[in-house]
Amino acid sequence: MTDPPAVADADRPPARAWIGEDWLAVLAGSLLMALVLAGARPPAPSFDWATTADLTRSVLGAANLSRTLAVGLPVAVFTGVAAFLRGGTLAGFAFGFPAVFLLGWLAQALEGHALAASWGLEYVIFALALGLFVSNALGVPGWLRDAAQSELYIKIGLVLLGARILFGDLLQAGSLGMVQAVLVVTVVWFVTFRLARALGVDDELGTMMATAVSICGVSAAIAACGAIQGDRRKLSYVTSLVLIVAAPMMVVMPQVIRAFEIPEIVGGAWLGGTLDTSASVVAAGELISGPARDAGVIVKLSQNVLIGVAAFLLTIWWTLRERGATPGRRPSAGIIWERFPKFVLGFMAASLVFSFLLDARVVTGTAGPLGALRTTWFAMAFVSIGLETRLAELVGRGSGRPALAFLGGQAFNVAWTLVLAYLIFGGILVEVPTFLG
Repeated sequence: MTDPPAVADADRPPARAWIGEDWLAVLAGSLLMALVLAGARPPAPSFDWATTADLTRSVLGAANLSRTLAVGLPVAVFTGVAAFLRGGTLAGFAFGFPAVFLLGWLAQALEGHALAASWGLEYVIFALALGLFVSNALGVPGWLRDAAQSELYIKIGLVLLGARILFGDLLQAGSLGMVQAVLVVTVVWFVTFRLARALGVDDELGTMMATAVSICGVSAAIAACGAIQGDRRKLSYVTSLVLIVAAPMMVVMPQVIRAFEIPEIVGGAWLGGTLDTSASVVAAGELISGPARDAGVIVKLSQNVLIGVAAFLLTIWWTLRERGATPGRRPSAGIIWERFPKFVLGFMAASLVFSFLLDARVVTGTAGPLGALRTTWFAMAFVSIGLETRLAELVGRGSGRPALAFLGGQAFNVAWTLVLAYLIFGGILVEVPTFLG
């Protein structure tokens, strides 16, 4: 695959590329999971604090900084080698990586403050804000650009996320979460894509936006971009929109649930179908109740499972679409395989292994270390997205039509998902499982 979007030279191909970025992500994620399963389990750092004294004693304490270093070193080594193998320079990466890592760490520390926790604000919002501040207020220095590897970071994180998507959790709720997920994804995708077309947005950008709105935000957008071999600058635009819109939703939706006295389970399912990350669903659900949180997680996990299915279907559709535009070109299995985003295979394989091949105690024991590694990569990915984004271009692109299409699709998603949540999790069509009640 080509380079991820960069601030100044988005289209510049790597000087040398020994292995594709997707396979690098699969390899890095797989090796890390193997090491953790073998016993290398760095303890997760703590970021909870409320006062300056808490910050100094806990977050900035020697023990916690040691845990941060234990997580940061393997992240630095694996991403440094991956960046080198995909065509970057170790010197350039090593110079900029500490800054990106530090900004990602700061985002997690901001999330850990009691006030941020009370509002359900998570690290992805702070990471994007920090990256945007550097990019738009200070300017991104050249020495930092080689370390702003947003796609590589998030692809490795997604492979590790597969270890969190356990089929047993999904089966516990029967088919409710999957039914809602399928209805949300299919209907919202179609409506958002058609709206984008009606507003004159090109199909490539419209596909990425529709996939991001309907499934799970940034992760789905990256999978869609890989499936259609899309423009990385358009991907950067979509991911920035996703995160900017997500921030007020995380704060407002729990308040709406309370103000209108929406049933807890319905509210949780609504959160799970509209918020774009599992962490945001958990945080927002916690503001309502435990059952609301559980319902939201079930729906979000069901949507996450559909990433692989969506990537496969998009690959076939886009290949057939190009064949129609180029008479005589056949959509062979080889072309479909070439287009398919390979990191999705790592995500699916990890999910299957942790769901069916490992003992439950092993899965539980590795959840903390893998979660800390995954969060670190995601935090750096969202910092990098901010570093790659110019707000002036975000607002002015296409005279604002793409942004309007995205907002329209998200508004429909919010309304449609609430209707489905009432029908499915409100006990109107089926009986809700007792463990959610």
